[in-house]
Amino acid sequence: MSARIVTLTVNPAVDLAAQAEAVQPGHKIRTFDERYDPGGGGINVARVICELGGETLALFASGGVTGRFVEQMLTQAKVPWQAVLIGGTCRISVTVHDRSSGQEYRFVPQGPRISPAEAADILETLRHVEAAWIVASGSLASGMSADFYAKVADIAAARGARFALDTSGLPLTTSLGHKVSLLKPSLSEFEAILGRKVPDLESQMDQAKRLVQSGAADMIALTLGSAGAILATANHVCHMPAPAVTARTGVGAGDSFLAGLVLALARGQSHESALRLAVACGAAAVQGSGTAQVRRADVATLLA
Repeated sequence: MSARIVTLTVNPAVDLAAQAEAVQPGHKIRTFDERYDPGGGGINVARVICELGGETLALFASGGVTGRFVEQMLTQAKVPWQAVLIGGTCRISVTVHDRSSGQEYRFVPQGPRISPAEAADILETLRHVEAAWIVASGSLASGMSADFYAKVADIAAARGARFALDTSGLPLTTSLGHKVSLLKPSLSEFEAILGRKVPDLESQMDQAKRLVQSGAADMIALTLGSAGAILATANHVCHMPAPAVTARTGVGAGDSFLAGLVLALARGQSHESALRLAVACGAAAVQGSGTAQVRRADVATLLA
């Protein structure tokens, strides 16, 4: 079997990040320092894995001129990719940093509608892709059934690949128990699964372990923002604090975390070492501008 990590993005985007002196209603907001990145959860994961020297393939639904732009940017970045063509047009997401307030504004369109036939094409393509890990990250597109990621999990299991999932809402809960190797919820997503608040670290660690023991997933990586992250299995749970960094953006930080975690696990590293790399990747991402702008040298510095 191939050692590569295949990522899946069913609702990719052209990500535009820009600066503005002030964001005010009713005014024409002049922006500057514009940056374009190929975006969408799985694409972000693949970009970071590629930066860290891992073997990857970004598989994604591509449509319209914006889809061609995503393809072009990935080619320029030397990230291996494969597109499944759709009739709709990929979305454009916009992030604006307001210099006067220090606040970040994110505008995320719903994206194109994917027909049942197009969704079936994505699944059929996935059945013929060689991978040690399949990583599905991001929201489903309009028109897709809530159990789509559960079907991806079943395909991964049938092919002997491990499956990592990072999504939210019904697509997340519908996938629980479908041989998910690694589930990466945020704290709010984790609490939505449990149906209650989990306010302190000790409870978060305990409940993550219990959720694994229930059969929801083999591992759960719970991200806690500035409080770091937890990695739980049925028999072990560990916590890694986040390094103190100056955060400039949150776009792609969770995907960067997931990239580091899966890459380390695929390389056979211990859970603690994998979590350490994941937290360093997430911290490197928030220091940059644009989407999932992780540099190998920055990660090495944070690990040191």
